[in-house]
Amino acid sequence: MKYLLSEEKYEFISEENKDFILAFDEEIKKLGYASGDSIGSGFCWGKYMIIYSKNGVKNNKVIARIYIKEKGIVLRLFLNKIDDHRRFIEDAPDYIKNVFTGEYGRCKHCKNQKGEVCKFRKTYTIDDSLIEMCNGVTFEFWEPTREKLPDYLDLLSEFYPRNG
Repeated sequence: MKYLLSEEKYEFISEENKDFILAFDEEIKKLGYASGDSIGSGFCWGKYMIIYSKNGVKNNKVIARIYIKEKGIVLRLFLNKIDDHRRFIEDAPDYIKNVFTGEYGRCKHCKNQKGEVCKFRKTYTIDDSLIEMCNGVTFEFWEPTREKLPDYLDLLSEFYPRNG
């Protein structure tokens, strides 16, 4: 990954963001996940994207992405069964908890092309409040830093515990 990030096309990425990407890449490997040492197109999420999934699994489920944008990076985690981890989230630092409880990503009950209310919601309860988030923009951590990395990894470990 370090070699990839040294390529000229990635020179717009700040040293702080490269440092985070390298540290995250190294730490997530310890949890059994990897990017395949590749950086792909960002499609509509940004200029580039790094996708992390389980090593050595045929149907590898994506657990994290790093969106690389012109003005920074975003760490997105793919988390399910939020209610099962309610206590952990309620006790998490504000910059973690706010991603679950803040206004960004709140479901607006939009309708699809057929006029049906959206089906892709994340619905859960935090601090005794029912929360509905739009699954398309959930659990995005803007401007992640190396200092916050241990908390992101704790969150991932909470949702994806190592089995053995």
